[in-house]
Amino acid sequence: MPNIENQAAPFSPSRSSGISLRQLALSGLITLAALLSAPPSLAGGKTAPSYSYFVTGTRYFNPGNLTPLQPLPAPAPKLINPLVLMGGGPDVDSAFRWMIQSAGIGPSTGGRFVVIRSVGTDAYDPYLMYSDATGSTTGAAVDGYVGGAALGLSAAETLVIPDAAAANDDFVNKVLATANSVWIAGGDQSSYLGKWKGSKLQTTLKALIARGVPIGGTSAGANVLGQFIYSGQNGSVTSDKALSNPYNREMTFDPQPFTASSFLAPTAAQAIPALGNTFVDPHFDARDRMGRLVAFVSRSIAANGSQGCSGGVLNYSQGRGIGVGVETALLIQGDGSASHPWTGQRVSNPSTTTLSAVYFLSPLTTPTQCLSGKTLTIQNLRVQRLSDSNSQFNLGTWQPLSGVLSNYDVSVNAGIITSSAAGGSLY
Repeated sequence: MPNIENQAAPFSPSRSSGISLRQLALSGLITLAALLSAPPSLAGGKTAPSYSYFVTGTRYFNPGNLTPLQPLPAPAPKLINPLVLMGGGPDVDSAFRWMIQSAGIGPSTGGRFVVIRSVGTDAYDPYLMYSDATGSTTGAAVDGYVGGAALGLSAAETLVIPDAAAANDDFVNKVLATANSVWIAGGDQSSYLGKWKGSKLQTTLKALIARGVPIGGTSAGANVLGQFIYSGQNGSVTSDKALSNPYNREMTFDPQPFTASSFLAPTAAQAIPALGNTFVDPHFDARDRMGRLVAFVSRSIAANGSQGCSGGVLNYSQGRGIGVGVETALLIQGDGSASHPWTGQRVSNPSTTTLSAVYFLSPLTTPTQCLSGKTLTIQNLRVQRLSDSNSQFNLGTWQPLSGVLSNYDVSVNAGIITSSAAGGSLY
């Protein structure tokens, strides 16, 4: 079975599994959206396009027609390379407001926010546009809504892209290429990789990133933004399984080998710069994923004599992992320069009931046992936990930029993970 990280069932009103009941009220607003699904059949018996296209707000495209109905908004991005990694569960409202504002969208400019996913509905569209359950387009948004219209957003659009044909469709790519902000919904990363990798959609996404258009994703949508991706094509591995045998059949990666072309990185130099050499793992503490992220990062470390991991490509000092808790978002911006470092800041909803933290993981040594069929052994991986919204982390130096982070080490001996944190907590 594929690894369903945070996938909405087809025709479900919720944006992703694990959404709270307060957000199910959005289902009553979906009828207000302009449903622009592709036609079920075409003249001459030709196969209809497999994508679906939905719009809430101003309509700029008709399905299948590459010519916009009116001039497209073209606000200038206000931040450098804005990027959002969200950990799944209830969506973080303020992260989407940040993306809208980072895109330069305001009442005088308008702007289009496009969501892409392989299954599901347009449930994100009313959530992004409205300020409350009544469909208000003015005033500050209540908890559970973004209030994009009040910020200047003129359209929220969803493309459901279920196969390679849809990912290569000219209309799908025209809608996506002209977006002012883009979101990859939660779902199944093996589906995204299997259906989208190598397509026109992949090329379009890379071009958007290169132009500095804000992009983000939750759960599987965040997972696929790292240079190294846990692909989950044989099921979702647990921490215990990953540590007991880091080469078990559920430990599948993209790219494989690590030197090959990744989803958004045809070469290592073309990876999203802030996420080079990095795995992103969502639902982190809620699903006890510290152990498996340790195993992921370990697998990327090159063999050196009897140490390291076969198939790895990095020196231990280069390995990186980011674990993102549920109802948590990491906001990243910058270009890696001294004046604009890759800065990460954590945000969460006021109503969160979890720690809602981001964990930055880096090895301090090379694995001493990393073999197929054997338990993993690696000492001293540094964990830096960002659990407030005032501190900032530099993803270039892999050190705090401001504020204070909680630091501790984790080690694995014969597949058993331990922590130097108070009480031995992994989180």
